[in-house]
Amino acid sequence: MANGQWYPAEWPERIRALAEGTLVPVAPRRAATVLLLKDTGRGPAVHMLRRRASMAFAGGAYAYPGGGVDPRDDDHQVRWAGPTRAWWANRLGVDEPAAQAIVCAAVRETYEEAGVLLAGPAPDAVVGDTTGAEWETDRAALVARELSFAEFLDRRGLVLRSDLLGAWARWITPEFESRRYDTFFFVAVLPEGQRTRNASTEADHTVWIAPAEAAAGYDQGELTMMPPTIATLRGLIPYGSAAEALAAAPERDLTAVLARAGLADGEIVLTWPGHEEFTKHIPTGGAPA
Repeated sequence: MANGQWYPAEWPERIRALAEGTLVPVAPRRAATVLLLKDTGRGPAVHMLRRRASMAFAGGAYAYPGGGVDPRDDDHQVRWAGPTRAWWANRLGVDEPAAQAIVCAAVRETYEEAGVLLAGPAPDAVVGDTTGAEWETDRAALVARELSFAEFLDRRGLVLRSDLLGAWARWITPEFESRRYDTFFFVAVLPEGQRTRNASTEADHTVWIAPAEAAAGYDQGELTMMPPTIATLRGLIPYGSAAEALAAAPERDLTAVLARAGLADGEIVLTWPGHEEFTKHIPTGGAPA
């Protein structure tokens, strides 16, 4: 049985064009996504959303809340608590403005797409219920980019809780893709008193699911996922609680994973270094094997 690896039909043609020098790679856009966790009676569960089938990128695939960095996410006025911007810059391997932008994107996108906000009225507090008309008005303004995240925090007297995030992995979209992202994956624990909801226009379904159960669904071909999604999901399986996973984040390797494609013995070979399970052998005129 084939697994649920997301594989666009146009990839072989684009890979050949890249190899022939007729395709110029687009620069990847920085992005952030969050593996939001909560404890259940059987261990931790992760919040996943299914992208609408109509989406041009990864339609029908299961993913996590996330998205691209807003140019205003590096605003120096962002209220901040937890590890410093310098600490995050060192952890993520970027400069301080970029580190702030990436962390802000992780928190902002989680709020925009899941209704969960990793911020509080003080450095040692976190907001509770984020539902209601006023919250929804602000969330919609963030989505529409009518309101920057710094303005949102200032309006509500909140500080971003960077200590509630743990950097988990970094994946860069292959050079032959038309939409490319340099994505930082984070883990976070669902704050007490908050609950998720499907607030994203890009998703038609959300679910809390045990990592092992989701991975089994992928292996059986029942759940479609991109390689970064299933790889980060498998990384959660050993942990017995959400807190354990968050505590393990500082030791995670953040070396960027970038797919490579080449010609060998008359076929295209597509690999993700360090992740052999995703290797594809593509006959010059056929489907991937």
